Amino acid sequence: MAEGEASGLQVLLTTLQSSYDRDVILNILSILTDLLSVGTARRIHYMISKGGSEALLQALVNVAQAPTLDNDVLLSVLRLAAKVGQKDKQFGLKAEKLEAIDVTLSLAKKNLNHSQNLTHCLWVLRVYASNAVVGTTLGVNGAMELVLKVITPYTRKHTTTARAAVETLAALLKSKSNSRRAVSRGFVCQLLRLHQDWHQNDTSNCYVGIRRGFLLCLKHITNVRSGRECFLLANGMEMLFQTAQDCLSSKSLDPIANIVIQILRKTYPKMPLPAAPLSSPYSFPIPGSTRTGPSPPRPEEKSLSYGCEEDGEEVKKDLNHEEVEAKEEDDDLETDVEKLMSKPELDWPESDLERYRELCLELCDNFLEVKSQSEDEMSSEDSTGNPTCPCLGVTSKAAPLNNQPKGGERDQTAKRQTLPQKTSRVPVRNCVKKEKSSHEPRKLAPCELAPVVDFFQTQDKANADSLNPLAKDIPWDIQIGRVHCLNPCEPGLQGAVGASEVIKKLLKRHPGNIPFHNPRLYMAKAGSTKSIPEFRVLAFPDFWGHRILPYSQSIHQRRYGTQKAKIFEDIRRVIQPEDTIDRVIFNLDGPSCDAPECLKFFSKFESGNLCKAIQMREFEYDLILNADVNTSQHQQWFYFEVSAMKSATPYRFNIINCEKPNSQFNYGMQPVMYSVKEALQGRPHWIRMGYDVCYYKNHYQRCTAVAAAAGTSGKSCYTLTFTVVFPHKDDVCYLAYHYPYTYSAMMSQLDILEQTRNPKKTFFRKQTLCQTLGGNPCPLLTITAMPVSESREDLEKLRDRRYVVLMARVHPGESNASWVMKGTLEFLLSNDPIADLLRHCFIFKVVPMLNPDGVINGNQRCSLSGEDLNRRWLKPSSVLQPTIYHTKGLLYHLRSLGRAPVVFCDYHGHSQKKNVFLYGCSIKETLWQAGCSIDTSVVTEDVGYRTLAKVLDKVAPAFLMSSCNFLVEKSREATARVVAWREIGVLRSYTMESTFCGCSHGLYKGLQIGTGELEEMGAKFCLGLLVLQLKSLPCSKEVMAQAASLLDLEEEIADLRTQRSSSSCIETDDELPVGDEVDYNTDSCSDQEEDFSGLDEAIQEHTFRLDRGRGEVEAGKGQVCGLKTRDGLCISSR
Repeated sequence: MAEGEASGLQVLLTTLQSSYDRDVILNILSILTDLLSVGTARRIHYMISKGGSEALLQALVNVAQAPTLDNDVLLSVLRLAAKVGQKDKQFGLKAEKLEAIDVTLSLAKKNLNHSQNLTHCLWVLRVYASNAVVGTTLGVNGAMELVLKVITPYTRKHTTTARAAVETLAALLKSKSNSRRAVSRGFVCQLLRLHQDWHQNDTSNCYVGIRRGFLLCLKHITNVRSGRECFLLANGMEMLFQTAQDCLSSKSLDPIANIVIQILRKTYPKMPLPAAPLSSPYSFPIPGSTRTGPSPPRPEEKSLSYGCEEDGEEVKKDLNHEEVEAKEEDDDLETDVEKLMSKPELDWPESDLERYRELCLELCDNFLEVKSQSEDEMSSEDSTGNPTCPCLGVTSKAAPLNNQPKGGERDQTAKRQTLPQKTSRVPVRNCVKKEKSSHEPRKLAPCELAPVVDFFQTQDKANADSLNPLAKDIPWDIQIGRVHCLNPCEPGLQGAVGASEVIKKLLKRHPGNIPFHNPRLYMAKAGSTKSIPEFRVLAFPDFWGHRILPYSQSIHQRRYGTQKAKIFEDIRRVIQPEDTIDRVIFNLDGPSCDAPECLKFFSKFESGNLCKAIQMREFEYDLILNADVNTSQHQQWFYFEVSAMKSATPYRFNIINCEKPNSQFNYGMQPVMYSVKEALQGRPHWIRMGYDVCYYKNHYQRCTAVAAAAGTSGKSCYTLTFTVVFPHKDDVCYLAYHYPYTYSAMMSQLDILEQTRNPKKTFFRKQTLCQTLGGNPCPLLTITAMPVSESREDLEKLRDRRYVVLMARVHPGESNASWVMKGTLEFLLSNDPIADLLRHCFIFKVVPMLNPDGVINGNQRCSLSGEDLNRRWLKPSSVLQPTIYHTKGLLYHLRSLGRAPVVFCDYHGHSQKKNVFLYGCSIKETLWQAGCSIDTSVVTEDVGYRTLAKVLDKVAPAFLMSSCNFLVEKSREATARVVAWREIGVLRSYTMESTFCGCSHGLYKGLQIGTGELEEMGAKFCLGLLVLQLKSLPCSKEVMAQAASLLDLEEEIADLRTQRSSSSCIETDDELPVGDEVDYNTDSCSDQEEDFSGLDEAIQEHTFRLDRGRGEVEAGKGQVCGLKTRDGLCISSR
């Protein structure tokens, strides 16, 4: 049957090419039209595969070369050729080979006064020009000048022809050669005048397609440098900006507004960031490096760039972003089977691995002595009932004072009478004894809210490293009002007394019901934390604590057209700069303007990140983030304090130097905010806040030190903009990219977990894996169950337990990873019977924070050495990457003992996807994805790497199996996941990615993720490990029986399936439909030019009119050649 259909189609096509009989040709064209008018595009592709394009082009040549031109045949051939040519990417080249291009161009020239024939010729020329090579040939042969003759000022006559001409010209101008030729011949000014004429006269918006065509022409011309320069000289920006204002309020005019945005954003001058340093204001002397400070300053002269160095280079990247991204992803796959299957030998000398025996004391014979020592440490508490920490004896490696931010931190608050005078460093204990308040304690005034905790440096710097936290001589105070950098040489005790009194009042007001948080302990831990700027203040949320929000927050639904409006406001700044204030009111590394009636900013605290704040309008501020230390990039994480706000007033914040090309802020994510007043009123919550949240490319460029030295332009910056209405007047609020989780918070919570665990059941040991570059200890935790007894048999059972290695926070900006790790640790150390069973099954080795220095100093991705530590696992340096080096050493040590982990998981956060998912490693899946043939006799693989992901998909509401990926990429070969899989031999080696935004499926569908859901994910991961133990790993009968008594897995899985069935969602794309689709394109440099739907509609409408007329004329004529006419189509009487 199929062969018969194929042979029948081939007969028709062959006859079409060779026949000169008018009726035969018309009947064949009618049959082909009938076949292609129904069904899907598969019919057209099938016809193309059988030589349909060649047949139509040859028929076109035959018709044109006939002695007498038959219009009916010509129009039918042209219509069908335009319809088929849209789906054939080689159509233009085929036409060139058959000499149909010159024929079509000649027909168009001969029919300039015959609108119907001309329209059909233009349709085909447009399809030819979709191929850049053929388009260039047409341009050389005068096609652009011909088409421009057809385009006239506004008229209601022959609008179909006008639209076909404009769209054909746009297709021709996609060729850069044609664009340059058009510029040299003055097309830019003509197109601008024509667009303005049609825009002003088309008041009823009947000819949006023609107006859009003019804009597409300008868009392609501005892809080349000469086109952009000519466009600006012709005042094109001002003209398009004014005409586009009428299009913003109407959704039907989006095709116009979107292209105007693309043109304007592409043509306005690319400028360097205002007053931004080339690198981070913080610098750190890297061991072994000759560089002792930050990069050289930016040249004073600001140069304007009108695009990339190569004409259209950036534009080309934007247009082909998805194709290039997909190609790069396939090219990045590792296809070397030998490399995938190789298991390298140990490259560490066994003598070097001996040092890691001390980190695995649970395997030693003196295990009971270790237990006793741990209990003795736990019983050591100070007089206040808080645990003490042993002296770490760490040598401080913080940057010297000459590497601190220049200019210092200025007081940005108006002077108040209630502010204390500057004081010397006097211990709180002495201040309280010597001074007493002369009046009764009063309620704190709004201006006395304590936004930060201020502590003073001790006079003996050498003893700072060995201070015993919470010792009586540690001078911790809190400053009333704003933060001051107090001068320790100035005399006076009044400030210290007032500060200590405020501390007492605050601690009395603390509810004490925030789980695993103690403000006194947090202050102590923060006192021993070393930072490059030597932070002297604590952010109030970190000091006071965060309680899980009692309700969930929905994914933000952005109002339609918001992003276009924001972009046009940015463009207005370029066109009308006199409308802005442009005043720097906060500068981390230089002088600031202490202006009244404006917000006050501050970020010099642990994990804080804000470099500059620039007031642009009364209630609008541009913000610039710090780069990572010793780098000039990785600006994404922010965490800063803002105060002196008005109530019921919308404030717009624009973070203008983000670097990622897209963000979940475009798909419903909101920043988080913490209000001091709300916290003191009993609501200490980080909440999602802000509306009109958008993320898009702006007109700034990041000028790195390398680019500045080479004299080249940097990469484009992106803007995150959002509007906030603060809940209270004169409040102190904190805004952050995501829920902050500091190093000091982790250290204090580890102490609390150690106190709250049951030492008789739980073995918990906190050791120092190593010291970081900045001199901070990196903790290593060991968690398992205590042996049932002291007998040799029970001790052997403990040593036989399998290892699970967990890590988190190698990237400092991924704070969600720490919240997941917090949930894991709290569950493992809890009294939950499932946790107890897990401790009996596994020995957990946990590094809860792999990059403490980066977290402390507010980095997004790197350590103090300016490196991404998760790309240094192949050959880590003990000097530059100590945490990676010693973690890998521990893994090698376990492997040398034959105790390689059964599960290895590195917790991360993902900024561009929703849900939680795993990345794993699979040889076969990688080769299949790369399209490689697989010899199953050679390539064998245990499919157990998928089990944990399948289990988590069933037990964890936030987890999504379909987002998991088990491919091994070349660019990831130095990551922890791949190295642990390849070198250590861990089959179940994973990266667990948690969303910053929310979930698109299941129980949490449509909700933003909070700290409660993240902690729950950490606990569910533990449950997944237990199910993995029962399903895939050897398990004793005792464990099986105990597990069966604890939970009915099948029942729990069934319950979760029931929950999901009511709100199931098969996610085909990560982007939720929240608002206008074009707004989500941060580049705004792509459009649907290759979408020929408009051409299809025009062809169909024209065909219907012609055939209806023909049907009326030929009605009653009967049958012709065995065929009859019905509804304008020739159909076989059979």
